Amino acid sequence: MSAPQPSHAASSARRLRRIRALVRKETYQVFRDPSSIAIGMVMPLILLVLFGYGLSLDVKNVPIAIVLEDSSPLAQASVSGFTLSKYFDPVFVRSMPDAERRMLDRSVNGIVRIPSDFSRRFAAGDAEIQVLVHGTDANTARIVLGYAQGAIAQWNVRLAAAGQPIAAPPVSTVSRLWFNEANDSRYFLVPGLIVLVMTLIGALLTALVMAREWERGTFEALFVTPCRSSEILLGKTVPYFVLGLLGLGLCVLGSRVLFGVPLRGSLLILIGVSMLYLLVALGIGLVISSLTKSQFLASQLALIVTFLPAMMLSGFLFDPRSMPDVVHGITYLVPARYFVRLLQTLFLAGDIWSVILPNAAVLAGMASVLMAIAIFATRKKLG
Repeated sequence: MSAPQPSHAASSARRLRRIRALVRKETYQVFRDPSSIAIGMVMPLILLVLFGYGLSLDVKNVPIAIVLEDSSPLAQASVSGFTLSKYFDPVFVRSMPDAERRMLDRSVNGIVRIPSDFSRRFAAGDAEIQVLVHGTDANTARIVLGYAQGAIAQWNVRLAAAGQPIAAPPVSTVSRLWFNEANDSRYFLVPGLIVLVMTLIGALLTALVMAREWERGTFEALFVTPCRSSEILLGKTVPYFVLGLLGLGLCVLGSRVLFGVPLRGSLLILIGVSMLYLLVALGIGLVISSLTKSQFLASQLALIVTFLPAMMLSGFLFDPRSMPDVVHGITYLVPARYFVRLLQTLFLAGDIWSVILPNAAVLAGMASVLMAIAIFATRKKLG
């Protein structure tokens, strides 16, 4: 008589026991390895503080040279918007050659010149104020030029309110910033920083750990056990998945406490979409490690494939719509693009389902594909 086949329930129970044993083994390994704790717990806070305080798109205290060739009270009043503004740090100089020298050696980033005939031309109704801006950084130059034009426009408004003979604009503009009333670039940057941190924790940590197992030969030792490839990968993934969620918690707490970034969406939805992206990052790390089996190559590939695209092509710093068409098309292959949009929406706008659902669906699809590739790559080694 043939031996009775084990029931499905018994087979499932044995499989769960094997997975629990693998998870427990890998958890012990995480606690024995200080580098894993450092990458998962310490590095998120360090990156958040460094990027959050060191990286800013706001332009303040811009040094500018003010050349008053006309010393009349009217000319001096025309630059009052620069001296009273928090965006400028004005320096009064005697001549244009002196101001140009300061511009060349980058002592100042702009020059405001009041010509000698300013008062006479103001009376005639065609006065001009010359504004020169250092253009090596085009983005900063545009911002500084806009600030300068705003300072001059405010002076014009004050003149009109005081009854001076100056033509006021026929239509007034009332502006308001949605979702970022403070006009603080950190509100925009900090959610992107969380994406970078989650990318590093998921992809880099997993790729390094798995590649180290391949180098030491301990991974092959698991192949002779009854454990299936999917069980081995699941046992390896779960501890680092939990470690990544702890890193996420530290990042969200730091964004609220250190930078005051509001969280207008649901915390549960934030955790849910973060879990999807963490699975994507873990899947990338598993695929990289299975292909390279070298810690050095795995770390380099993880940085090139995950971290750099997350910084440059995800919308964290640059709007993908301003990129060339080919590069813009490539950004749709970058998982961080979808996570950046999700976090910026959840933090600043709220639960906007028309944004959450399609981006979360893309991340879920990417996670499924990457995990399937990782299991297939490992199964080939088992065969």
